[in-house]
Amino acid sequence: MAPSGSGSIEKGCRRVLYWIPVLFIALIVAWSYYAYVLQLCIESIEHTAEKVIYLLVYHVIFIMFVWAYWQTIFTRPMNPLKEFHLSYSDKELLEREDRGESQQEILRRIARDLPIYTRTNSGAIRFCDRCQLLKPDRCHHCSVCNKCILKMDHHCPWVNNCVGFSNYKFFMLFLAYSLLYCLFITATDLQYFIKFWLAGGRAHFRLREYLNGLPDTQAKFHILFLFFSASMFSVSLASLLTYHCWLVCKNRSTLEAVRAPVYRHGTDKSGFSLGFSKNFRQVFGDEVKYWPIPVFSGLGDGCSFPTCLVNLDPEQPSLSPTRSNPVSKSGADSRQSKPLTESQSRLLTSTPSWSEIDNATDRKGASNQGMSIEQEA
Repeated sequence: MAPSGSGSIEKGCRRVLYWIPVLFIALIVAWSYYAYVLQLCIESIEHTAEKVIYLLVYHVIFIMFVWAYWQTIFTRPMNPLKEFHLSYSDKELLEREDRGESQQEILRRIARDLPIYTRTNSGAIRFCDRCQLLKPDRCHHCSVCNKCILKMDHHCPWVNNCVGFSNYKFFMLFLAYSLLYCLFITATDLQYFIKFWLAGGRAHFRLREYLNGLPDTQAKFHILFLFFSASMFSVSLASLLTYHCWLVCKNRSTLEAVRAPVYRHGTDKSGFSLGFSKNFRQVFGDEVKYWPIPVFSGLGDGCSFPTCLVNLDPEQPSLSPTRSNPVSKSGADSRQSKPLTESQSRLLTSTPSWSEIDNATDRKGASNQGMSIEQEA
């Protein structure tokens, strides 16, 4: 009883600690709201029209920012469907086998009926011994969540959640709206920051006013610190958003950017890339009206992804538009907006744009090399 009790206490303490970064962000946002709305707009800005416009635009950006942040935090990461979990008989059969090659034969037999095309670095089937399942493509086990996460990008401490298939769009919008939030504060706060810093063009007057403790000293402090905070956050958010925009354009996750996916013919960092337009639609969906809104609109079910190399693996079923996907027959998550077969068919059969043709041309050499290797095998 003692070990289990101490373990539960340790687990509870970890859960509390994991929320500290989120609490820190919440306090910063709450203070920025107070500093901008009350101290800057209401107390410092004298022109009514300017005050109203700033408050209206600010609250629109603020609502979208908080909404996207909330969705990123509280959207549960999706886990592999039951088809990827080992059955009771398969578990017993796997446990009875001592040799690794025999176990791989069992896993390869099970994987033949599943849309799995990636392998380990040694060419083996990707299997999670903790979750007792065959990992779908782009799925990874998170040591913090202790679960296998579909299309896992990374575990983000600032949202205390795994960023993956179910909330990657929300994470992108969170970065975009938080950057817009900081840039708007920086731009509108700049003139008042300059007035405070120069104090009418003479710095010693500013210092004298500060030391004399004038009634507006508190507002000036908030204006000064708000400008510095928004500026510094803007730089870090801009770099992070730029990097993830590049990942979306290339159809890669952070983990895949660090370590390229491995197929039967070898590694290919662009194996899941279908061109800029299709890569973007895979995350944000087909309907433009849903792109800026933190609601799920992506394509697919997270267990299978169309890839330019999908038909190079003779051991796996083809994902042609006329073939039904075995994974899509099970119950889909409530956040899924379209069936896997419909979305994949559209991505695979749509007429490519000029950027997609260029992308395919750049990969032509590598694809032909992989095809020859597969045929020889």
